Amino acid sequence: MSLFGEPLSTGGGGLNANVSERATLQPSLAISTVIFALKPDANGKVSIWMPLVRRTREPFKGQWALPGGPLHSDESLEDAARRNLQETTGIEPAYLEQLYAFGGLQRSHKKEIGAQRVVSIVYWALVKGDTTEFEERHNVQWHPADAQGSLNGEAATQGSPLDLAFDHREIVDYALWRLRNKIEYSQVGYHFLGELFTLAQLREVHEAVLNKTLDKANFRRDILANKDLEETEHFLEGGRHRPPKLYRYTGPRGLGSPSRSTS
Repeated sequence: MSLFGEPLSTGGGGLNANVSERATLQPSLAISTVIFALKPDANGKVSIWMPLVRRTREPFKGQWALPGGPLHSDESLEDAARRNLQETTGIEPAYLEQLYAFGGLQRSHKKEIGAQRVVSIVYWALVKGDTTEFEERHNVQWHPADAQGSLNGEAATQGSPLDLAFDHREIVDYALWRLRNKIEYSQVGYHFLGELFTLAQLREVHEAVLNKTLDKANFRRDILANKDLEETEHFLEGGRHRPPKLYRYTGPRGLGSPSRSTS
């Protein structure tokens, strides 16, 4: 198994290499995926969640890690990221984008066992709340994405999102930073919604991503100034009050901005 949960090639020593030999192996290329979805907690507050995989062997045995694995010789980078998504959650993303590359010299290293250097191409995916019931598969669980978040109403502790394997906490934090910056000026929020939505639902997405309460009147004024937001003739039925009007996003779906690499 590789550092990220998939088989590694055993050529040149591979799994049988000792500590010093592992350090001299050619770097391995892996694909990791940060998957964001919106989910209400026990109190009904909507926040950002992500699926993590619990590692079953060293290094970092027992800790949570991002879904990922090596790049197969017959697949593209995006195909590998989509495979990670399918194997981990069974979800088709509303959006998938290459985020950046992580290749720090010591990111996969543990002094007592050594490690082959791993360079990870990281993708991020956004999935709609109505496409998943957050099913927990073998060795996979959904966790709050924020390090300050909690799991099942308990404070973050060892093994929680605050303490991810490798440098995956840094990866998640950067993806959250990108998401929160983009929602202020781009169409990223619409990827969490269906084709039709109310302004209240859109505001709830923004509040969940930004982790703060927004003024309803100011939000409505600012969002209605968006030329890519189209008012429809439909209403959301089923409530006790006057049904709210439904809107549709008509602009481009890309998130833009090139990927970033780190050494």
